[in-house]
Amino acid sequence: MAKLTVFTPTYNRAYILNQCYESLCRQTCKDFIWLIVDDGSTDNTKVLVEEWMKRDNGFEIRYSYKENGGMHTGHNKAYELIDTELNVCIDSDDYMPDDAVELILNFWDENKDNSYSGIIALDVYKNGKVIGKDLPNKKSITLSGYYENGGQGDKKLIYRTAVMNKYPAYPEFKEERFVPLDYKYLLADQEYELLIMNKPVCVVEYMEDGSSKNMLRQYYKNPKGFAFMRNVHMQYDKGFVKKFKTCIHYVSSSFISKNRRFIGESYNKLLTVLAIPFGICLYGLIKYNNRERN
Repeated sequence: MAKLTVFTPTYNRAYILNQCYESLCRQTCKDFIWLIVDDGSTDNTKVLVEEWMKRDNGFEIRYSYKENGGMHTGHNKAYELIDTELNVCIDSDDYMPDDAVELILNFWDENKDNSYSGIIALDVYKNGKVIGKDLPNKKSITLSGYYENGGQGDKKLIYRTAVMNKYPAYPEFKEERFVPLDYKYLLADQEYELLIMNKPVCVVEYMEDGSSKNMLRQYYKNPKGFAFMRNVHMQYDKGFVKKFKTCIHYVSSSFISKNRRFIGESYNKLLTVLAIPFGICLYGLIKYNNRERN
């Protein structure tokens, strides 16, 4: 049985999904499953994947179609289906260096310990430059701890499936398509650290139609999802300044969603009340910046 599932949530990315597929075909170790979660694509994604499934790739390809619900719902479906010890998400516009699977599995075999949630590794641009900063020269760290101590840039997370399935699924809000993915990661941080592997396992390209390039729009169109995540962060953020900023964003998202019960629903009611004037200002700024797209 394979040890690793590489899962790829995708929506209308048939035009670029082949670069991920081709990178998986080049892997020096084929001890993995590729799970494609199709989030309601209307292009020829299904036809393309079915053609790949007929080939002798050296690894198993699984395909699951679902109604469109956003990236987080793709992750929910993936976690329902994954049955390998480890999993890693490779987005539909990204791909893996040829030795990535071998690096991951060898590193895990050498350092495997159920007291860790998995592995944190590097994302790089196509030119090989590390996104953000290298990871610290130590054995392990939490994801939130990395960023709290000056870490920068996206990092690739390889989690134990049993750990991810300990925590609740990402919530799904009617007529919204985004909930920040760090929800499960933050919960895992409270119990585990990630083993550090300072090597690249994912090549990233930030597409114009991707979530990273459209985060301000996501913020405006998915206020319930963002407010939910801010409320979770209130429970775990450290330091007054960070907590207060979280409350400001919570107020802003609550105003966008027209939620009049936001104070009563807040994990930190006093700080939320104090943040209201600043949250209203942020709400106005977000609304103004999205005015041409309304």
